[in-house]
Amino acid sequence: MNLTSFYPGPSQLYPQVEGYLQDAYRSGILSMNHRSGSFMDMLAKTVADMHVKLDIPTDYEVYFTSSATECWEIVSQSLVQNRSLHAYNGAFGQKWFEYASRLHPASGHAFGPEEDLNLEGGDHVKSAEVLCLTHNETSNGTALPARTLHKIRQEFKGIIAVDATSSMAGVALPWSAGDVWFASVQKCFGLPPGLGVLVVSPRAIERAETIGERDHYNSLLFLRDNFVKNQTPYTPNTLGIYLLGRVLEEVPPIADTALNIARRAQAFCQFLNENSYKILIKNPEVRSPTVLTIEADENFIKQLKEKAREAGILLGTGYGAWKATTFRIANFPAISDLSFAQLQDFLEKSRL
Repeated sequence: MNLTSFYPGPSQLYPQVEGYLQDAYRSGILSMNHRSGSFMDMLAKTVADMHVKLDIPTDYEVYFTSSATECWEIVSQSLVQNRSLHAYNGAFGQKWFEYASRLHPASGHAFGPEEDLNLEGGDHVKSAEVLCLTHNETSNGTALPARTLHKIRQEFKGIIAVDATSSMAGVALPWSAGDVWFASVQKCFGLPPGLGVLVVSPRAIERAETIGERDHYNSLLFLRDNFVKNQTPYTPNTLGIYLLGRVLEEVPPIADTALNIARRAQAFCQFLNENSYKILIKNPEVRSPTVLTIEADENFIKQLKEKAREAGILLGTGYGAWKATTFRIANFPAISDLSFAQLQDFLEKSRL
């Protein structure tokens, strides 16, 4: 049985991907080397379509990596000389902090899931060169509001790096509020895993040039040297880039997508409240529109997930501190309104 996946990554693919896979094979692009004209043309067009469809500023550059996790490493290697600061309220932001701490000195700033981020002006802020934020914390279903990011941009004078893995291509991102944005395609892009997207500002490029780090295969400057020539520094995921390009041709502009995602999130939250389901994050100002987290009894969740699978629905498990007592629902663009209607029908019949 094919399951409709509401798992928050990897998640539901766009149905067109099946045809795109066949097109990729027939086109011959998968046999082309990454210095060939055919590949470079495809790469250039995909990058250009990223700018257009996601409304990325023209002076921000787009590169492709293997994953968003690789981007953690790139930020540490190429943009941090002394210390980074990591503000987080959940498991994924904390993982980034812990990983960076293995590479260089790093400070952590934990805040509550129901709270808006307030950095305050302590020494840990003043000594940091790079501020690392998680735009959408997938473990608990929170998100940083655009107004918060713009406020932080005014307060913090260093480089701001933002993990937007569960929001890029689903939310209209405030690009100017960050210098480095990155994501993986298995969430809001509606694609199979295996490709990361890295978006960098002129300030980030200037910072990388000042540091001059070129010691790794994925050093930011080495990436840039190749991407300005429409090439990659290592053999890339050609299929992933091809599929991304095809999806970008078909999806509407991000403003339209974001409006639909926000509308559906609001309607689904109203449905949950009306049917006695408890949303984990009570503060709507910091609640994610793309990952909705519902809390319930552990036994109920186990039974619900089993029933859902029998009904052709894959629910997301909880994560981190909320693993046993929550389940998660992805509200990604590739999931149809019809699928959400079927999910609501199932949940209505299965409520406590």
